[in-house]
Amino acid sequence: MLPGPGRLWKRVLVIVMIAGAVPVFGVWWQDTPAGSLRGIGDYLVAAGRVSGMLGAYLLLVLVTLMSRMPWLDKRVGSDVIARYHRALGEYTVILLVAHAILLVVGYGLQDGTGPVAETVTVEVSYPDVLMSTAALGLLVMVGVVSARAVRPRLAYGSWHFTHLYVYLAMALAFAHEFANGADFSGSLRNRVLWSAVHIGVFATLVVFRLLVPVWRSVRHSLRVAEVVTEGPGVVSVYMTGRDLNRLKAEAGQFLRWRFLDRGLWWESHPYSLSAPPTDRTIRITVKDLGDGSGRLRQVRPGTRVWFEGPYGAFTAGRGGRSRSLLIAGGVGITPIRALYETLPGSGPDVILLYRASRNEDLVFWRELVDIARHRGFGLHPIVGGHLRKSRDPLDASALLRLVPDVAQRDVYLCGPPGLVKGATGHLRKAGVPRSRIHVEAFDL
Repeated sequence: MLPGPGRLWKRVLVIVMIAGAVPVFGVWWQDTPAGSLRGIGDYLVAAGRVSGMLGAYLLLVLVTLMSRMPWLDKRVGSDVIARYHRALGEYTVILLVAHAILLVVGYGLQDGTGPVAETVTVEVSYPDVLMSTAALGLLVMVGVVSARAVRPRLAYGSWHFTHLYVYLAMALAFAHEFANGADFSGSLRNRVLWSAVHIGVFATLVVFRLLVPVWRSVRHSLRVAEVVTEGPGVVSVYMTGRDLNRLKAEAGQFLRWRFLDRGLWWESHPYSLSAPPTDRTIRITVKDLGDGSGRLRQVRPGTRVWFEGPYGAFTAGRGGRSRSLLIAGGVGITPIRALYETLPGSGPDVILLYRASRNEDLVFWRELVDIARHRGFGLHPIVGGHLRKSRDPLDASALLRLVPDVAQRDVYLCGPPGLVKGATGHLRKAGVPRSRIHVEAFDL
């Protein structure tokens, strides 16, 4: 039996991604005869070739990471995959921009021309270079809208739609690679292998992002049953379907939802389960964050729902200890609420610390109280601003006072980025090993 989700799979994923770059570099090495690099122009051209090949390889890795393969997602975690995707995306754009600059400068030195004149020559004289320039422009655009300074200013739907241009960029770049890539144009073997890799990645996308979601949506026939207001700007959407137990969705996981209603059908959003699903019902809870989520309060009962998932490794399987501490803030209560009901144990085995600015922001409070009474779990609301400007009510001393054995527990943490970052630091100071801190980051 394979190990459950955890840090092991993160390391395995990193090793696999690095190992995949080795044969890519090997292709360049094999097609670069000894002694062929004689001047600075040759070295710049060689560096341009290598950066282009590695950039193209990372582009395939990026698309594979976001293909939503259930096996990978369940063991590594969607939040971890998203972080890797974002970090590698920056390196991909840098490598491909470097590829263009290094080749133009290197060719210019070889031909004795300046960068501007050489750029014109390359664009006009080399086949499919205009296509590759368009591809690079698209990738730079996607990189800009994904930058930390820009991303929060965009609605989720706009950001998601912009990312679809990556597939067009890949198609444009593929033609350029075969027409001009010295490592492909002269080697049938390399062209066949490179084509096979692209076909494999494309097939993965088609299966897990199109065929499986369509099949599951038809099979389970989900429809909106009721929309209930839970608090200021927060609604729960209750849905009914058939054979939902076959989804094997777990508390703490999320799905990507597409409501086939006017103004909603054209985009999907990731929302966590806010209660354990049954064979006939499923519930999500959504806070109006200004990205289209507010329109869900107007969705009509009977509306058909298509979905992808379930995804995520923020589940009971992440823990290895018999006791758990849950920390939630804001919309982070949604997966935590489902976990609170389903985690194993009784009495003080499970404790929930619920952070909120106001009492009215304590969503699901009555449900949480009922669960706490039924199972004997600990439940502590932490309401209001900082007790003092210099003190966080979830600092290490407060954590140790509320949960003296915190260092011996698995900790499930979900909430706004500031709360997650601060609580993680305080947990480490309180003696909780990093491997026991399980975070669900709404960063997709």
